[in-house]
Amino acid sequence: MSDDKIKWDQVDKWVARAGLKTNWKPYGMPEVLDPFSSRFADIDPMPKWNIPQKVMISTTITGAFFSKRSNPNQPITVEEIRDSAEECIKAGAPNVHIHVRDDGGFNALDPQRFHDVIAPLKKKYPEVMFDGCLVAVTDEESAVMESTMKMGLFDALPVNTTAICCGDSMFFKAPHVVIKKAQLAQQNGAKPIISVYDDGDIDNARRFLVESKLVKPPYYWLILPALPGCSPMHNPQQMVDGLMRMVRTIRDIDPDCFILVCAAGRASTYLATFAMLLGLHVRVGMEDTLWPYPHRDDIIQRNVDHFQQMKQIAQLLGRELMSPAEYRQALGMPAKTVAEVKARG
Repeated sequence: MSDDKIKWDQVDKWVARAGLKTNWKPYGMPEVLDPFSSRFADIDPMPKWNIPQKVMISTTITGAFFSKRSNPNQPITVEEIRDSAEECIKAGAPNVHIHVRDDGGFNALDPQRFHDVIAPLKKKYPEVMFDGCLVAVTDEESAVMESTMKMGLFDALPVNTTAICCGDSMFFKAPHVVIKKAQLAQQNGAKPIISVYDDGDIDNARRFLVESKLVKPPYYWLILPALPGCSPMHNPQQMVDGLMRMVRTIRDIDPDCFILVCAAGRASTYLATFAMLLGLHVRVGMEDTLWPYPHRDDIIQRNVDHFQQMKQIAQLLGRELMSPAEYRQALGMPAKTVAEVKARG
């Protein structure tokens, strides 16, 4: 005997009376469903999504967070960082994000090491864009921040409008630091990248950088969630809800801004894929995550592997990788002249 709640006597009665016919009267013949127009109105019944054809995939080489203890493949030395960056450039990366480490493997604001990583690459690949995280955590590093900017190594510089406990560390940029760093970046020809880790960071940026009119549009935002202390993304629903809220909050400030989303934490490649579905741009690599997948314990072997994985996903989604020149144009930056390119060569 069936244990469902269907009234089978009524079903059987109407099957006997009317059979199993579908009530269907197509008015659009000879097309059953015309995907391009309607018989009754001059409309597009299934319009194309407003998704940019081009996507910028930045690659970040080492960052400040993870050590070789976490990932034995983590680039630490100048040579390792430079070689990993060059692998990504050869694979097509239009932009590389650079940190350098000291002899102990800790993040450092070291002008010489930045020069030794970036300058040879700029000479060899003059079209490629570089940005770098100049985070000063000592008086000595603070004293060389401006002179490091003046070296001409960076096309863009992140400005973190943040006050969080990232992992077991406090990460706080005071308002005067945020404001002065954004000013110095622009004075030295670098595009400020407004870097946010949670909702509060977005509002800090709104107050100190946007409404103050210090940073000039088009605005460039970088979203870095999913690390401990950042906007949490411990499951797919949190990932979707969290990213959507951050994107909506940013677009309430400026609907037309350029948004880069990091493949961060456990969310990793899934987060970046979702960002590309939304028409956004992405950053991949060993700064922001150890793992290429949120549900497995595989670790990233090489930055170029993670870059190529995301490049392939972009192609499968019908999006094409931006060139460095297209990236500059999207940021509202002047194109490099032939003379500048030749000078680098």
